[in-house]
Amino acid sequence: MGAAAARESGRPVSAGSSPDPRPAQAGLVVSDLTDFDDGVSAVDTHYVRPRLDASHLIVHRGRAAFVDTGTALALPHLLAALEAKGIAREAVDWVLLTHVHLDHAGGAGTLLEALPNARVAVHPRGAPHLIDPTRLVAATREVYGEAAFLRRYGEVRPIPAARVVVTRDGAEHALAGRVLEFLHTPGHALHHQAIHDRAAAIVFAGDTFGVSYRDFDVAGREFIMPATTPSQFDPDQLHASIERIVGLQPRAVYLTHYSRVRDIARLARDLHQALRDYVAIAHKHANDPARARHLQDEIFAYHSRALDAHGYAGTVGERHALLDEDVALNVQGLVAWLERRAAT
Repeated sequence: MGAAAARESGRPVSAGSSPDPRPAQAGLVVSDLTDFDDGVSAVDTHYVRPRLDASHLIVHRGRAAFVDTGTALALPHLLAALEAKGIAREAVDWVLLTHVHLDHAGGAGTLLEALPNARVAVHPRGAPHLIDPTRLVAATREVYGEAAFLRRYGEVRPIPAARVVVTRDGAEHALAGRVLEFLHTPGHALHHQAIHDRAAAIVFAGDTFGVSYRDFDVAGREFIMPATTPSQFDPDQLHASIERIVGLQPRAVYLTHYSRVRDIARLARDLHQALRDYVAIAHKHANDPARARHLQDEIFAYHSRALDAHGYAGTVGERHALLDEDVALNVQGLVAWLERRAAT
């Protein structure tokens, strides 16, 4: 298949690789690009494993924007994507962040240092953590330990306040005349926003519209699961934010995990049902002394049954390899939500 046909189908178009002395999570600097229409490309950041975490590059009239950045270790992949597209670093106007979790925004400071004209657009609750990431980094280091943190995230660099644009709900900013609307979408996190490109009828949803790995596609049919990670998960808010995205009637939604989905109405129904089931499972184990372990086992089994119904034929081992990290994070978010409810 030629490059043009690959772009139409959304299949990866590799731009090749070259050695680079800087840290990169895939070893070589490989601009793993998947080109779509409307000037949008997914760039694999190689966070944890291939096709888990995408930054999206928008190119319009010779100017460019990144939506989410991955970690600091993704920098060589993002710069290689610009080179593959023939876009100078000086032509990047925006780094648009859906939220400030480190797999989405940990590399924003490092990337801004390489893009002299770019500004970063972020939710008001997220802006302080970009300007001074000390608290965010400390909390994550406490979970992983110093060495594992650096292997996973690299160095999280602060961003000068003058380069940070705080986005109110409904704010609009333009990329070479292409208007992008910022919509606050809490539920996954209070500092979450979606980016709506009205003219193209697409939405960059971060984690609000869930997680859909291409590994689980069956005959082009997408599988989806919610992202209920700690510590601000709220099911009522997330239901409302999903409906807000559906109400925009997008042709496609771009997820950080992982990239474009198009069967929006069905996927939204699946997300709503999974959230209701998550809440029921969480309540069932609310007072269980081994709550986290039992939740993890039950949530994994829940999604494995859903994958069976979807027609996915992967082995139990393959399912664990693809699901375990998300299941563990989702359980942590459910536990945090239960604890907040108990405290109030």
